[in-house]
Amino acid sequence: MVKELIVDSSPDTGTTIALLQDKQLVELNKEQVNNNYAVGDIYLGRIKKIMPGLNAAFVDVGYSKDAFLHYLDLGPQVQSLIKLTKLVKNGSYKDKLLNSLKLEKDINKAGKISEILSRNMLLPVQIAKEPISTKGPRLSSDLSIAGRFVVLVPFSDVVSISKKIKSNTERNRLKKIVEGIKPQNFGVIIRTVSEGKGVAELEKDLRDLITKWESFSKRLGSTEPSKKILGEMDRTSTILRDILTDEFSHIYINDQIIYDETRSYIQDISPDLEKIVKLYKHKDPIFEHFGVEKQIKAAFGKIVNLQGGAYLVIEHTEALHVVDVNSGNRTANKENQEDNALQVNKEAAKEIARQLRLRDMGGIVVIDFIDMHKPVNRKELHDYLKECMGNDRAKHTILPPSKFGLVQITRQRVRPEMTIVTNEKCPACGGTGEIRASIVLMDDIESNLSYVLNEQNEKQITLCVHPYVSAFIKKGFISRRMKWFFQYGKWITIKSIASYYMNEFHFLNAKEEEIKL
Repeated sequence: MVKELIVDSSPDTGTTIALLQDKQLVELNKEQVNNNYAVGDIYLGRIKKIMPGLNAAFVDVGYSKDAFLHYLDLGPQVQSLIKLTKLVKNGSYKDKLLNSLKLEKDINKAGKISEILSRNMLLPVQIAKEPISTKGPRLSSDLSIAGRFVVLVPFSDVVSISKKIKSNTERNRLKKIVEGIKPQNFGVIIRTVSEGKGVAELEKDLRDLITKWESFSKRLGSTEPSKKILGEMDRTSTILRDILTDEFSHIYINDQIIYDETRSYIQDISPDLEKIVKLYKHKDPIFEHFGVEKQIKAAFGKIVNLQGGAYLVIEHTEALHVVDVNSGNRTANKENQEDNALQVNKEAAKEIARQLRLRDMGGIVVIDFIDMHKPVNRKELHDYLKECMGNDRAKHTILPPSKFGLVQITRQRVRPEMTIVTNEKCPACGGTGEIRASIVLMDDIESNLSYVLNEQNEKQITLCVHPYVSAFIKKGFISRRMKWFFQYGKWITIKSIASYYMNEFHFLNAKEEEIKL
């Protein structure tokens, strides 16, 4: 599998990052301009309101709406975090790490938030979900700092390993390495990409995270309430940190600053892949050059067509997403109707797995597959769908098909869903559904022709029109164009452009530049 990353940066729309697998678009990430609430950012929150009924609190982190912090997101060592914050704020704790901090007892899992937090209390919190729709950010005070190979977890001594690393020998090797280099009162989560890595690589990654924690400790004392203490990396670097492997063949970037930052970051984490980062310098927009724009327009509509003639209908509501699978013009005899349904469903399952990643659809997703009567086929579809979603980095759960043929999926949602407008406004009517009467078209052309020749003193002009209008202007020996020649003493060049709508026309000067009317 060949992977490519295409990065399109614009000062107006921000940075858009497209991930391609074998030239097919599978992920689209957008980093908005001035997005101050990215997942992983740590703020010094101020508790604004305690909600005993919800067992939660609303926290001021500088967003227009207060952020939400539930009791279950406090983390078992929140008392130690509160203690550290108080000590640092009053200047009595100088240690950059946690060696001299006596940890508090873990909080009761079934406790009340009013027993832990109080109004106006200061508490470092981490963005767990970006603001979505009308909701503010979702927070967690169970802090963690993610690296490429490991995740640093303060106020813990536990070393845990990704379940995707199956070999017991490798798990034991990684655990021994990390236990020998981690600092006191810090836990570590060993990520899947750590498999097969040496001591030097793991130690360097862990040292970088410790440096970030030291920066956090230093800034905590001087940071004002509701301000950011420690920021996550930019979106491009975050994606590369999480997914960069030897399978990547190219990374194309059209912005010099992002190019330099990305190249420097890759040189730091994986020097042998530095050569795949390339600066895009062509005149064509980068997404059009690599065929990404066309794939975006084809994939983000309400209806998504499949190669075999089937199609998906994707609907979004506030509560959930609904996907309907239709066989379309695919024909089937009664004898192979079941096999045909399975084939269509498997083709749809593959595209649905791609659509979930591409649109970053989260929450509850309900899929109405074509009915199948054989239990073995329903199980095969369920297994195939799980296989297709194996590369999805978001946490998800897939339930088996119900007796009605419905499959329910829950998928982690940490940022707003990616939405792309695929319909374009009609250039003829401007979206009103009405156009100027065609009977007055020639009056409009002749009126503007008189203005261009008499008022603008253009010596040589070209009139660009729809082919039907061009044929009408040239029709007959004493044509409209001949009459214009007799009237103005100048020969008007007529150019047919099939992409024009019927009433569209433009004038060009001798340099082939459009004359603004």
